[in-house]
Amino acid sequence: MSSDIFIGGGGPDHATKQFLDLGYANRHGLIAGATGTGKTVTLQILAEGFANAGVPVFLSDVKGDLSGLAVAGSETAKLHVPFTERAAKIGFDDYAYQSFPVTFWDLFGQQGHPVRTTVSEMGPLLIAQLLSLSEAQEGILNIAFRVADEEGMPLLDLKDLQSLLVWVGENAKDLALRYGNVSTASVGTIQRRLLVLENQGGAQLFGEPALALSDLMRCDAEGRGRINILAADKLMASPKLYATFLLWLMSELFEELPEVGDPDKPKLVFFFDEAHLLFDDAPKALVDKVEQVARLIRSKGVGVYFVTQNPADVPDDILGQLGNRIQHALRAFTARDRKELRQAAETYRENPRFDTEEAIREVGVGEAVTSMLQRKGVPGVVERTLIRPPSSRLGPITVAERAAVLAESDLAGKYETVQDRNSAYEMLKARAEAAAKEAEKIEAAAEAEDEAAREFQKARRYGGARSSGGSRSGRKASNGFGDAIASAVIKELKGTTGRRIVRGILGGLFKGR
Repeated sequence: MSSDIFIGGGGPDHATKQFLDLGYANRHGLIAGATGTGKTVTLQILAEGFANAGVPVFLSDVKGDLSGLAVAGSETAKLHVPFTERAAKIGFDDYAYQSFPVTFWDLFGQQGHPVRTTVSEMGPLLIAQLLSLSEAQEGILNIAFRVADEEGMPLLDLKDLQSLLVWVGENAKDLALRYGNVSTASVGTIQRRLLVLENQGGAQLFGEPALALSDLMRCDAEGRGRINILAADKLMASPKLYATFLLWLMSELFEELPEVGDPDKPKLVFFFDEAHLLFDDAPKALVDKVEQVARLIRSKGVGVYFVTQNPADVPDDILGQLGNRIQHALRAFTARDRKELRQAAETYRENPRFDTEEAIREVGVGEAVTSMLQRKGVPGVVERTLIRPPSSRLGPITVAERAAVLAESDLAGKYETVQDRNSAYEMLKARAEAAAKEAEKIEAAAEAEDEAAREFQKARRYGGARSSGGSRSGRKASNGFGDAIASAVIKELKGTTGRRIVRGILGGLFKGR
C-alpha cells in the first residue's frame, strides 16, 4: 500500500501531483469552502484514499451523497467522460472505478446499525451541553451523577436519569446539606429538557448494547480500511444532538485508545462535517475540551478533519492545529466576508506564482487551494489544485442497495436488539415498592391498634355493675344528649385525625401499664 494519498494536480497546468503524506495524516486537517464548491467530493476522495491505504474512516453523511462509497462508479454515468478527462489531465494514470468496504450506522436505527452509548459514558458535561443547561442546572446534574456513583446505580438510558432526578428532587433538603442547594425548579427544568430530547428521538442514543470502538477500527479481508458512514440527514434536524454525539465519540477515542506516538499511518481518521455546529454558542469549558482532545488525540493515532464552510467557524486555538488544509472557494460579498477571506489566506505559506487571497476567491468547482504537511511536519507551499475524480459512485445509493450492504454486514444483529439490564430505574423502583409495602404494614398495625382502642373503650363502657335506683324514663331523657355527643366523638375518632389522637393517648396509657 502507498505511503501517501493522491489529492489532485497542481501547478500552472495541474500536472504536478499533490499528495497527503500518511505519516502526517494524524496531524489533523481542514476542508472548507462555500456551499456547492466541492467539499463533499473532496471528503469522498480522501475517504477512498485512506481506505485503500488500510486506514479505517468515520464520517457523517449529512446529505446522503456519501453512501455512494459503497458502490463503484459506472461508465454509463453522465460524468464518466469529464472524470476520465480530469484523471488524464492531472496524471491519475491508474484511475478506475471501485467500491469500498462500508458500514452504515444510524442513531435512529433506520438506515444503518443502531449507535448507542450510556448516560454514564456521555457524562454530565456533554449532557449539559446537549440540553443547553445553565451553570446551576449543570451543577444539579453533577450531583445526580455523584449520587448514582455513590449508590452504585448504573445510568444507562434516559429513564434511569429521569427517575434519579425525581429521587434527587424528593430528597433535595437532605442532599443540600452535603452538596449545596438543590432547587426543585431546576430539577423540573432538566426533566422538561429531557422530555424534549426524548420527543426528538434522542432517547434512542442512550442504552445498551453500547457502541464498541473496535467496531469502527476494522479492515476488510483485503486489508482495506472500513469506511463507517453515519446517516445524519435526519439527525441534522437536532443539531445539538448531532454535535454532542460526534464530540462524545471523539472524546471516547481519546480516552480509550493507547498512546502510539507518530505511526506510519493513522489508526483511524475522523471527519467532523458541519463543524460549526460544535462551536455555536458552546461554553468555554466545552471549547477547551475540544481543544484538549484535538491537541492530544494525535498521539493516539487518530486524525481529525473538520469540514465547514468557513475557517472562521473554527476557534483559532483549534484552527492552528489543523496542518493539512484543502480550501475551496469562499465568497466575499460583504466587508465581513472580505475580512475572513483575508484572514484565511494569511494562514497559508505563500506561493510566489499567485495571490492566495485571490485564488481562494476564484477557484472553480472541484478545484481548491491546498497545503499539506511535508517533511518534519512543515506546511507545504500553497497550491491551486484540481481535485481528482472519485472512484466510487458520485451520489446516493438506492434503498435496495443500502439494504443489501446491511444484510451482508458482519455486524448484523449485534446492535439491533436493545438490552435493558438492572440499572437506576429498576433499583429506585424496587426501593419505592419496598417502601410502599413497609407503609402498608405500618398502616395495618395502626388499624389493629385502633381496633384494640375501640374494644378497650367498649370494655370500660359496658363492663361496670348496673345501678338499681332511679327512674327508667329519667335515664332515657338524660342519655339522649349524651348519646348524640358520643356519636359525634366516635365519628371523629374514625377519621385520620381521630386515629392519631387515639394512638397518641392510648399509646401513652398502654406504655405506662
